[in-house]
Amino acid sequence: MSVVAPGDVTPANGDHFKVFTPYFSKWKAAGRRSVHEAPRSLDSPSSIRVGRIPAPDTLVSGDPSPETPAGGENAGRERLDNWLRTRLATYATGHDELAADDTSRLSPYLHFGCISPRYVEQRARGRQGGEDFIRQICWRDFYNQILAVTPDYPREDYRSRGDKRARNRDIFVAWKEGRTGYPIVDAGMRQLQREGFMHNRARLITASFLTKVCYVDWTWGAGHFFDLLVDGDMANNSGNWQWVAGTGNDTRPYRVLNPIRQAERYDPSGDYVRRYVEELAGVEGKRVHQPWQLEGDERKKLDYPDRIVDHEEGMLAYRARHDRS
Repeated sequence: MSVVAPGDVTPANGDHFKVFTPYFSKWKAAGRRSVHEAPRSLDSPSSIRVGRIPAPDTLVSGDPSPETPAGGENAGRERLDNWLRTRLATYATGHDELAADDTSRLSPYLHFGCISPRYVEQRARGRQGGEDFIRQICWRDFYNQILAVTPDYPREDYRSRGDKRARNRDIFVAWKEGRTGYPIVDAGMRQLQREGFMHNRARLITASFLTKVCYVDWTWGAGHFFDLLVDGDMANNSGNWQWVAGTGNDTRPYRVLNPIRQAERYDPSGDYVRRYVEELAGVEGKRVHQPWQLEGDERKKLDYPDRIVDHEEGMLAYRARHDRS
């Protein structure tokens, strides 16, 4: 479901936009369908038998995430109403702050069609903070129009950079379980396990760490996200992973997010890490982001894993592969 359907906005010399900014400019000017009120009732053929909603364990294996959000249209509309009223005005300045969690968390309801992106866009338009939020809604449409003409997008590099990434199972398992030794990465991965959701900034950090610092195949990471995310859109999840891995639509494909700098910028007090990494709950301030620098008994008493890789070495190795300083 899109605000503007795939194919309705196209460049003059191609079937789809490959860069977001020109797409966004044309998307804003595109026509919009009307938003209608929900019908009072729906009639279904009498021959259709009423079924039962299947139990989760008949659909998927493994233990469910313990803190997934309530589902349904009513829950989605209630969340939207509350967020527009209390958080939208500060979205532009606060949406990257990990501990504040000032994102809308509407993505599961958009993914399952509980609310439509066109309805959300209409409700946000004209409000303080609305334009910045609407830009993020446009990203969903951007990736949808790519997937519509590139059906192998979730499995194959959109733009190959010649990478032959490793398939290191031990590193990948440590990353999945939130045991990398990097608290900001582990916090994101444990939030995913607990809630079936991860803050968008943490998604960027954890994905960059796996694909560029650890140099592991992006499809492994995208597949794990699909397994656990309650908002796991085929287009959006694949598009974001390819963007971070440098094989997608990022105009700076060789950028590497330094996990320590990202942590200190977007979780300066360390509250996000302490919320999800229980072993580090007693470490004060931003020292929580580099527990390997703690000394003596303070380090020994932490039941927290050592780093699986050296992030500086990993970043330098990635840049050297592409001759980037």
